[in-house]
This record gives sequence, structure tokens and C-alpha cells, in this order.
Amino acid sequence: MNAKQRILIADDDANIAELIALYLTKEGYETRKAGDGREALQLVQTFNPDLIILDIMMPEMDGYEVCREVRKESTTPIIMLTAKGETFDKVLGLELGADDYMVKPFDTKELVARVKAVLRRMENKETNMKKISFDNLTINLSNYSVTYQNESVEMPPKELELLFFLASHPNQVFTREQLLNQIWGYEYYGDTRTVDVHIKRIREKLGSDEEHAQWSIKTVWGVGYKFEVK
Repeated sequence: MNAKQRILIADDDANIAELIALYLTKEGYETRKAGDGREALQLVQTFNPDLIILDIMMPEMDGYEVCREVRKESTTPIIMLTAKGETFDKVLGLELGADDYMVKPFDTKELVARVKAVLRRMENKETNMKKISFDNLTINLSNYSVTYQNESVEMPPKELELLFFLASHPNQVFTREQLLNQIWGYEYYGDTRTVDVHIKRIREKLGSDEEHAQWSIKTVWGVGYKFEVK
């Protein structure tokens, strides 16, 4: 476990927050505590936590509102806490984007185990998202490698990122401007030829579309490109 993983504990009960922080610090996590919903949202921005433990009943903003606001900009995992006897709508919590929930009073060791499990799932998800495989083609963004027909293909970073982006959105059409902004990180200034040149080089390295049984990089005339999966 990475000792630098950061956990935000948002609970207006200072004793509970301190107890959770004590156990998590002992496990090697870095923690911050928030006593209300607005403070929690501020710490999400400044502390940038890897996971949020979020009490539902809090002053200023409740846990549902905080969860809703966090999910507008972030996929940071959230474990929601609710006191025994409170009405907790599990469906609502999960629909808002919570990853897990626990009812108070809870065993602190079990909460730590849940934290580890949620972080592990998140890590596995991120790892899987960085590697895409199709028929005879594997694109790995974690080590910037491309394998085609069991052979390594040399690609500069931008070619690989462009291929990965298209392949991670199969059958979705992107304009040259969208691709320029997504891969090169700036708005359209008129030179969409950059995209065309990179697509041409990718095709040269991966053969013609007719050679691929299951996928192809298609030009959508007058629009842009798509990674077509058959």
C-alpha cells in the first residue's frame, strides 16, 4: 500500500473522526478531517484525497450534497456513513456515486478493511483502463507500448495517445478539433493537419484497414475519425 495515499474524513462527530483518523494513520495513510460539508468540499480541492469517508448528516451541506458536488468533477471513491436509525437510501447513495456505505456504530477495523478494498478496486480499474486489447492489437498506456500481431510497434507518445483515445471510445466519431484538443491539449487554431499526419503514420505502422478482421481506423468524411469495431 502506498503510504502517501490520502483519505479525507468528513464527520461532524469529532470523536468518531479522530478514531477513524487514528486507525488509518496507523495503517500508513495520510488523513485530514472536516467537520461539515462545506469544509469537506474545500479539502477535496486542496488536499486532493484518494478516498473520502463521508458522513450523511452534517451541518452546512449533508453527505448527499457533498457526494453530488464531488461527482461533478471527480471519480474519487466515497464511503458513506450513516447513524443507526437514520433513513439511508442505499439506492440514492449509490446513484449519486458512492462506492460503499457503513452504518454506525461500526467496527473501525472493518471500516479500514473496506477502505483498503475500495482503493484496491479503484487501482485495478485504473490499471485496466490503461490497457486495451482488440484482435491482434494491444495498446498499453501505462508503459507506452503497442503490440500488433504479437510484435512490438514503435510509436511516439502522441501517436500512441491518439490511438489509445480512439480505441478507448470504439465506434465513436471525433472531429479533428476534438482530437487536437484532447491529445495536444489546446483549442483549434487551424492546423488540423497534425491529426491527419498522425493518423497516417499510425495506419502505416498497423497496416491497411482491410488487413484487420475486427477493427479499423475509419475516416468519416467531412467530420473526422473513429476506431470502428466490427
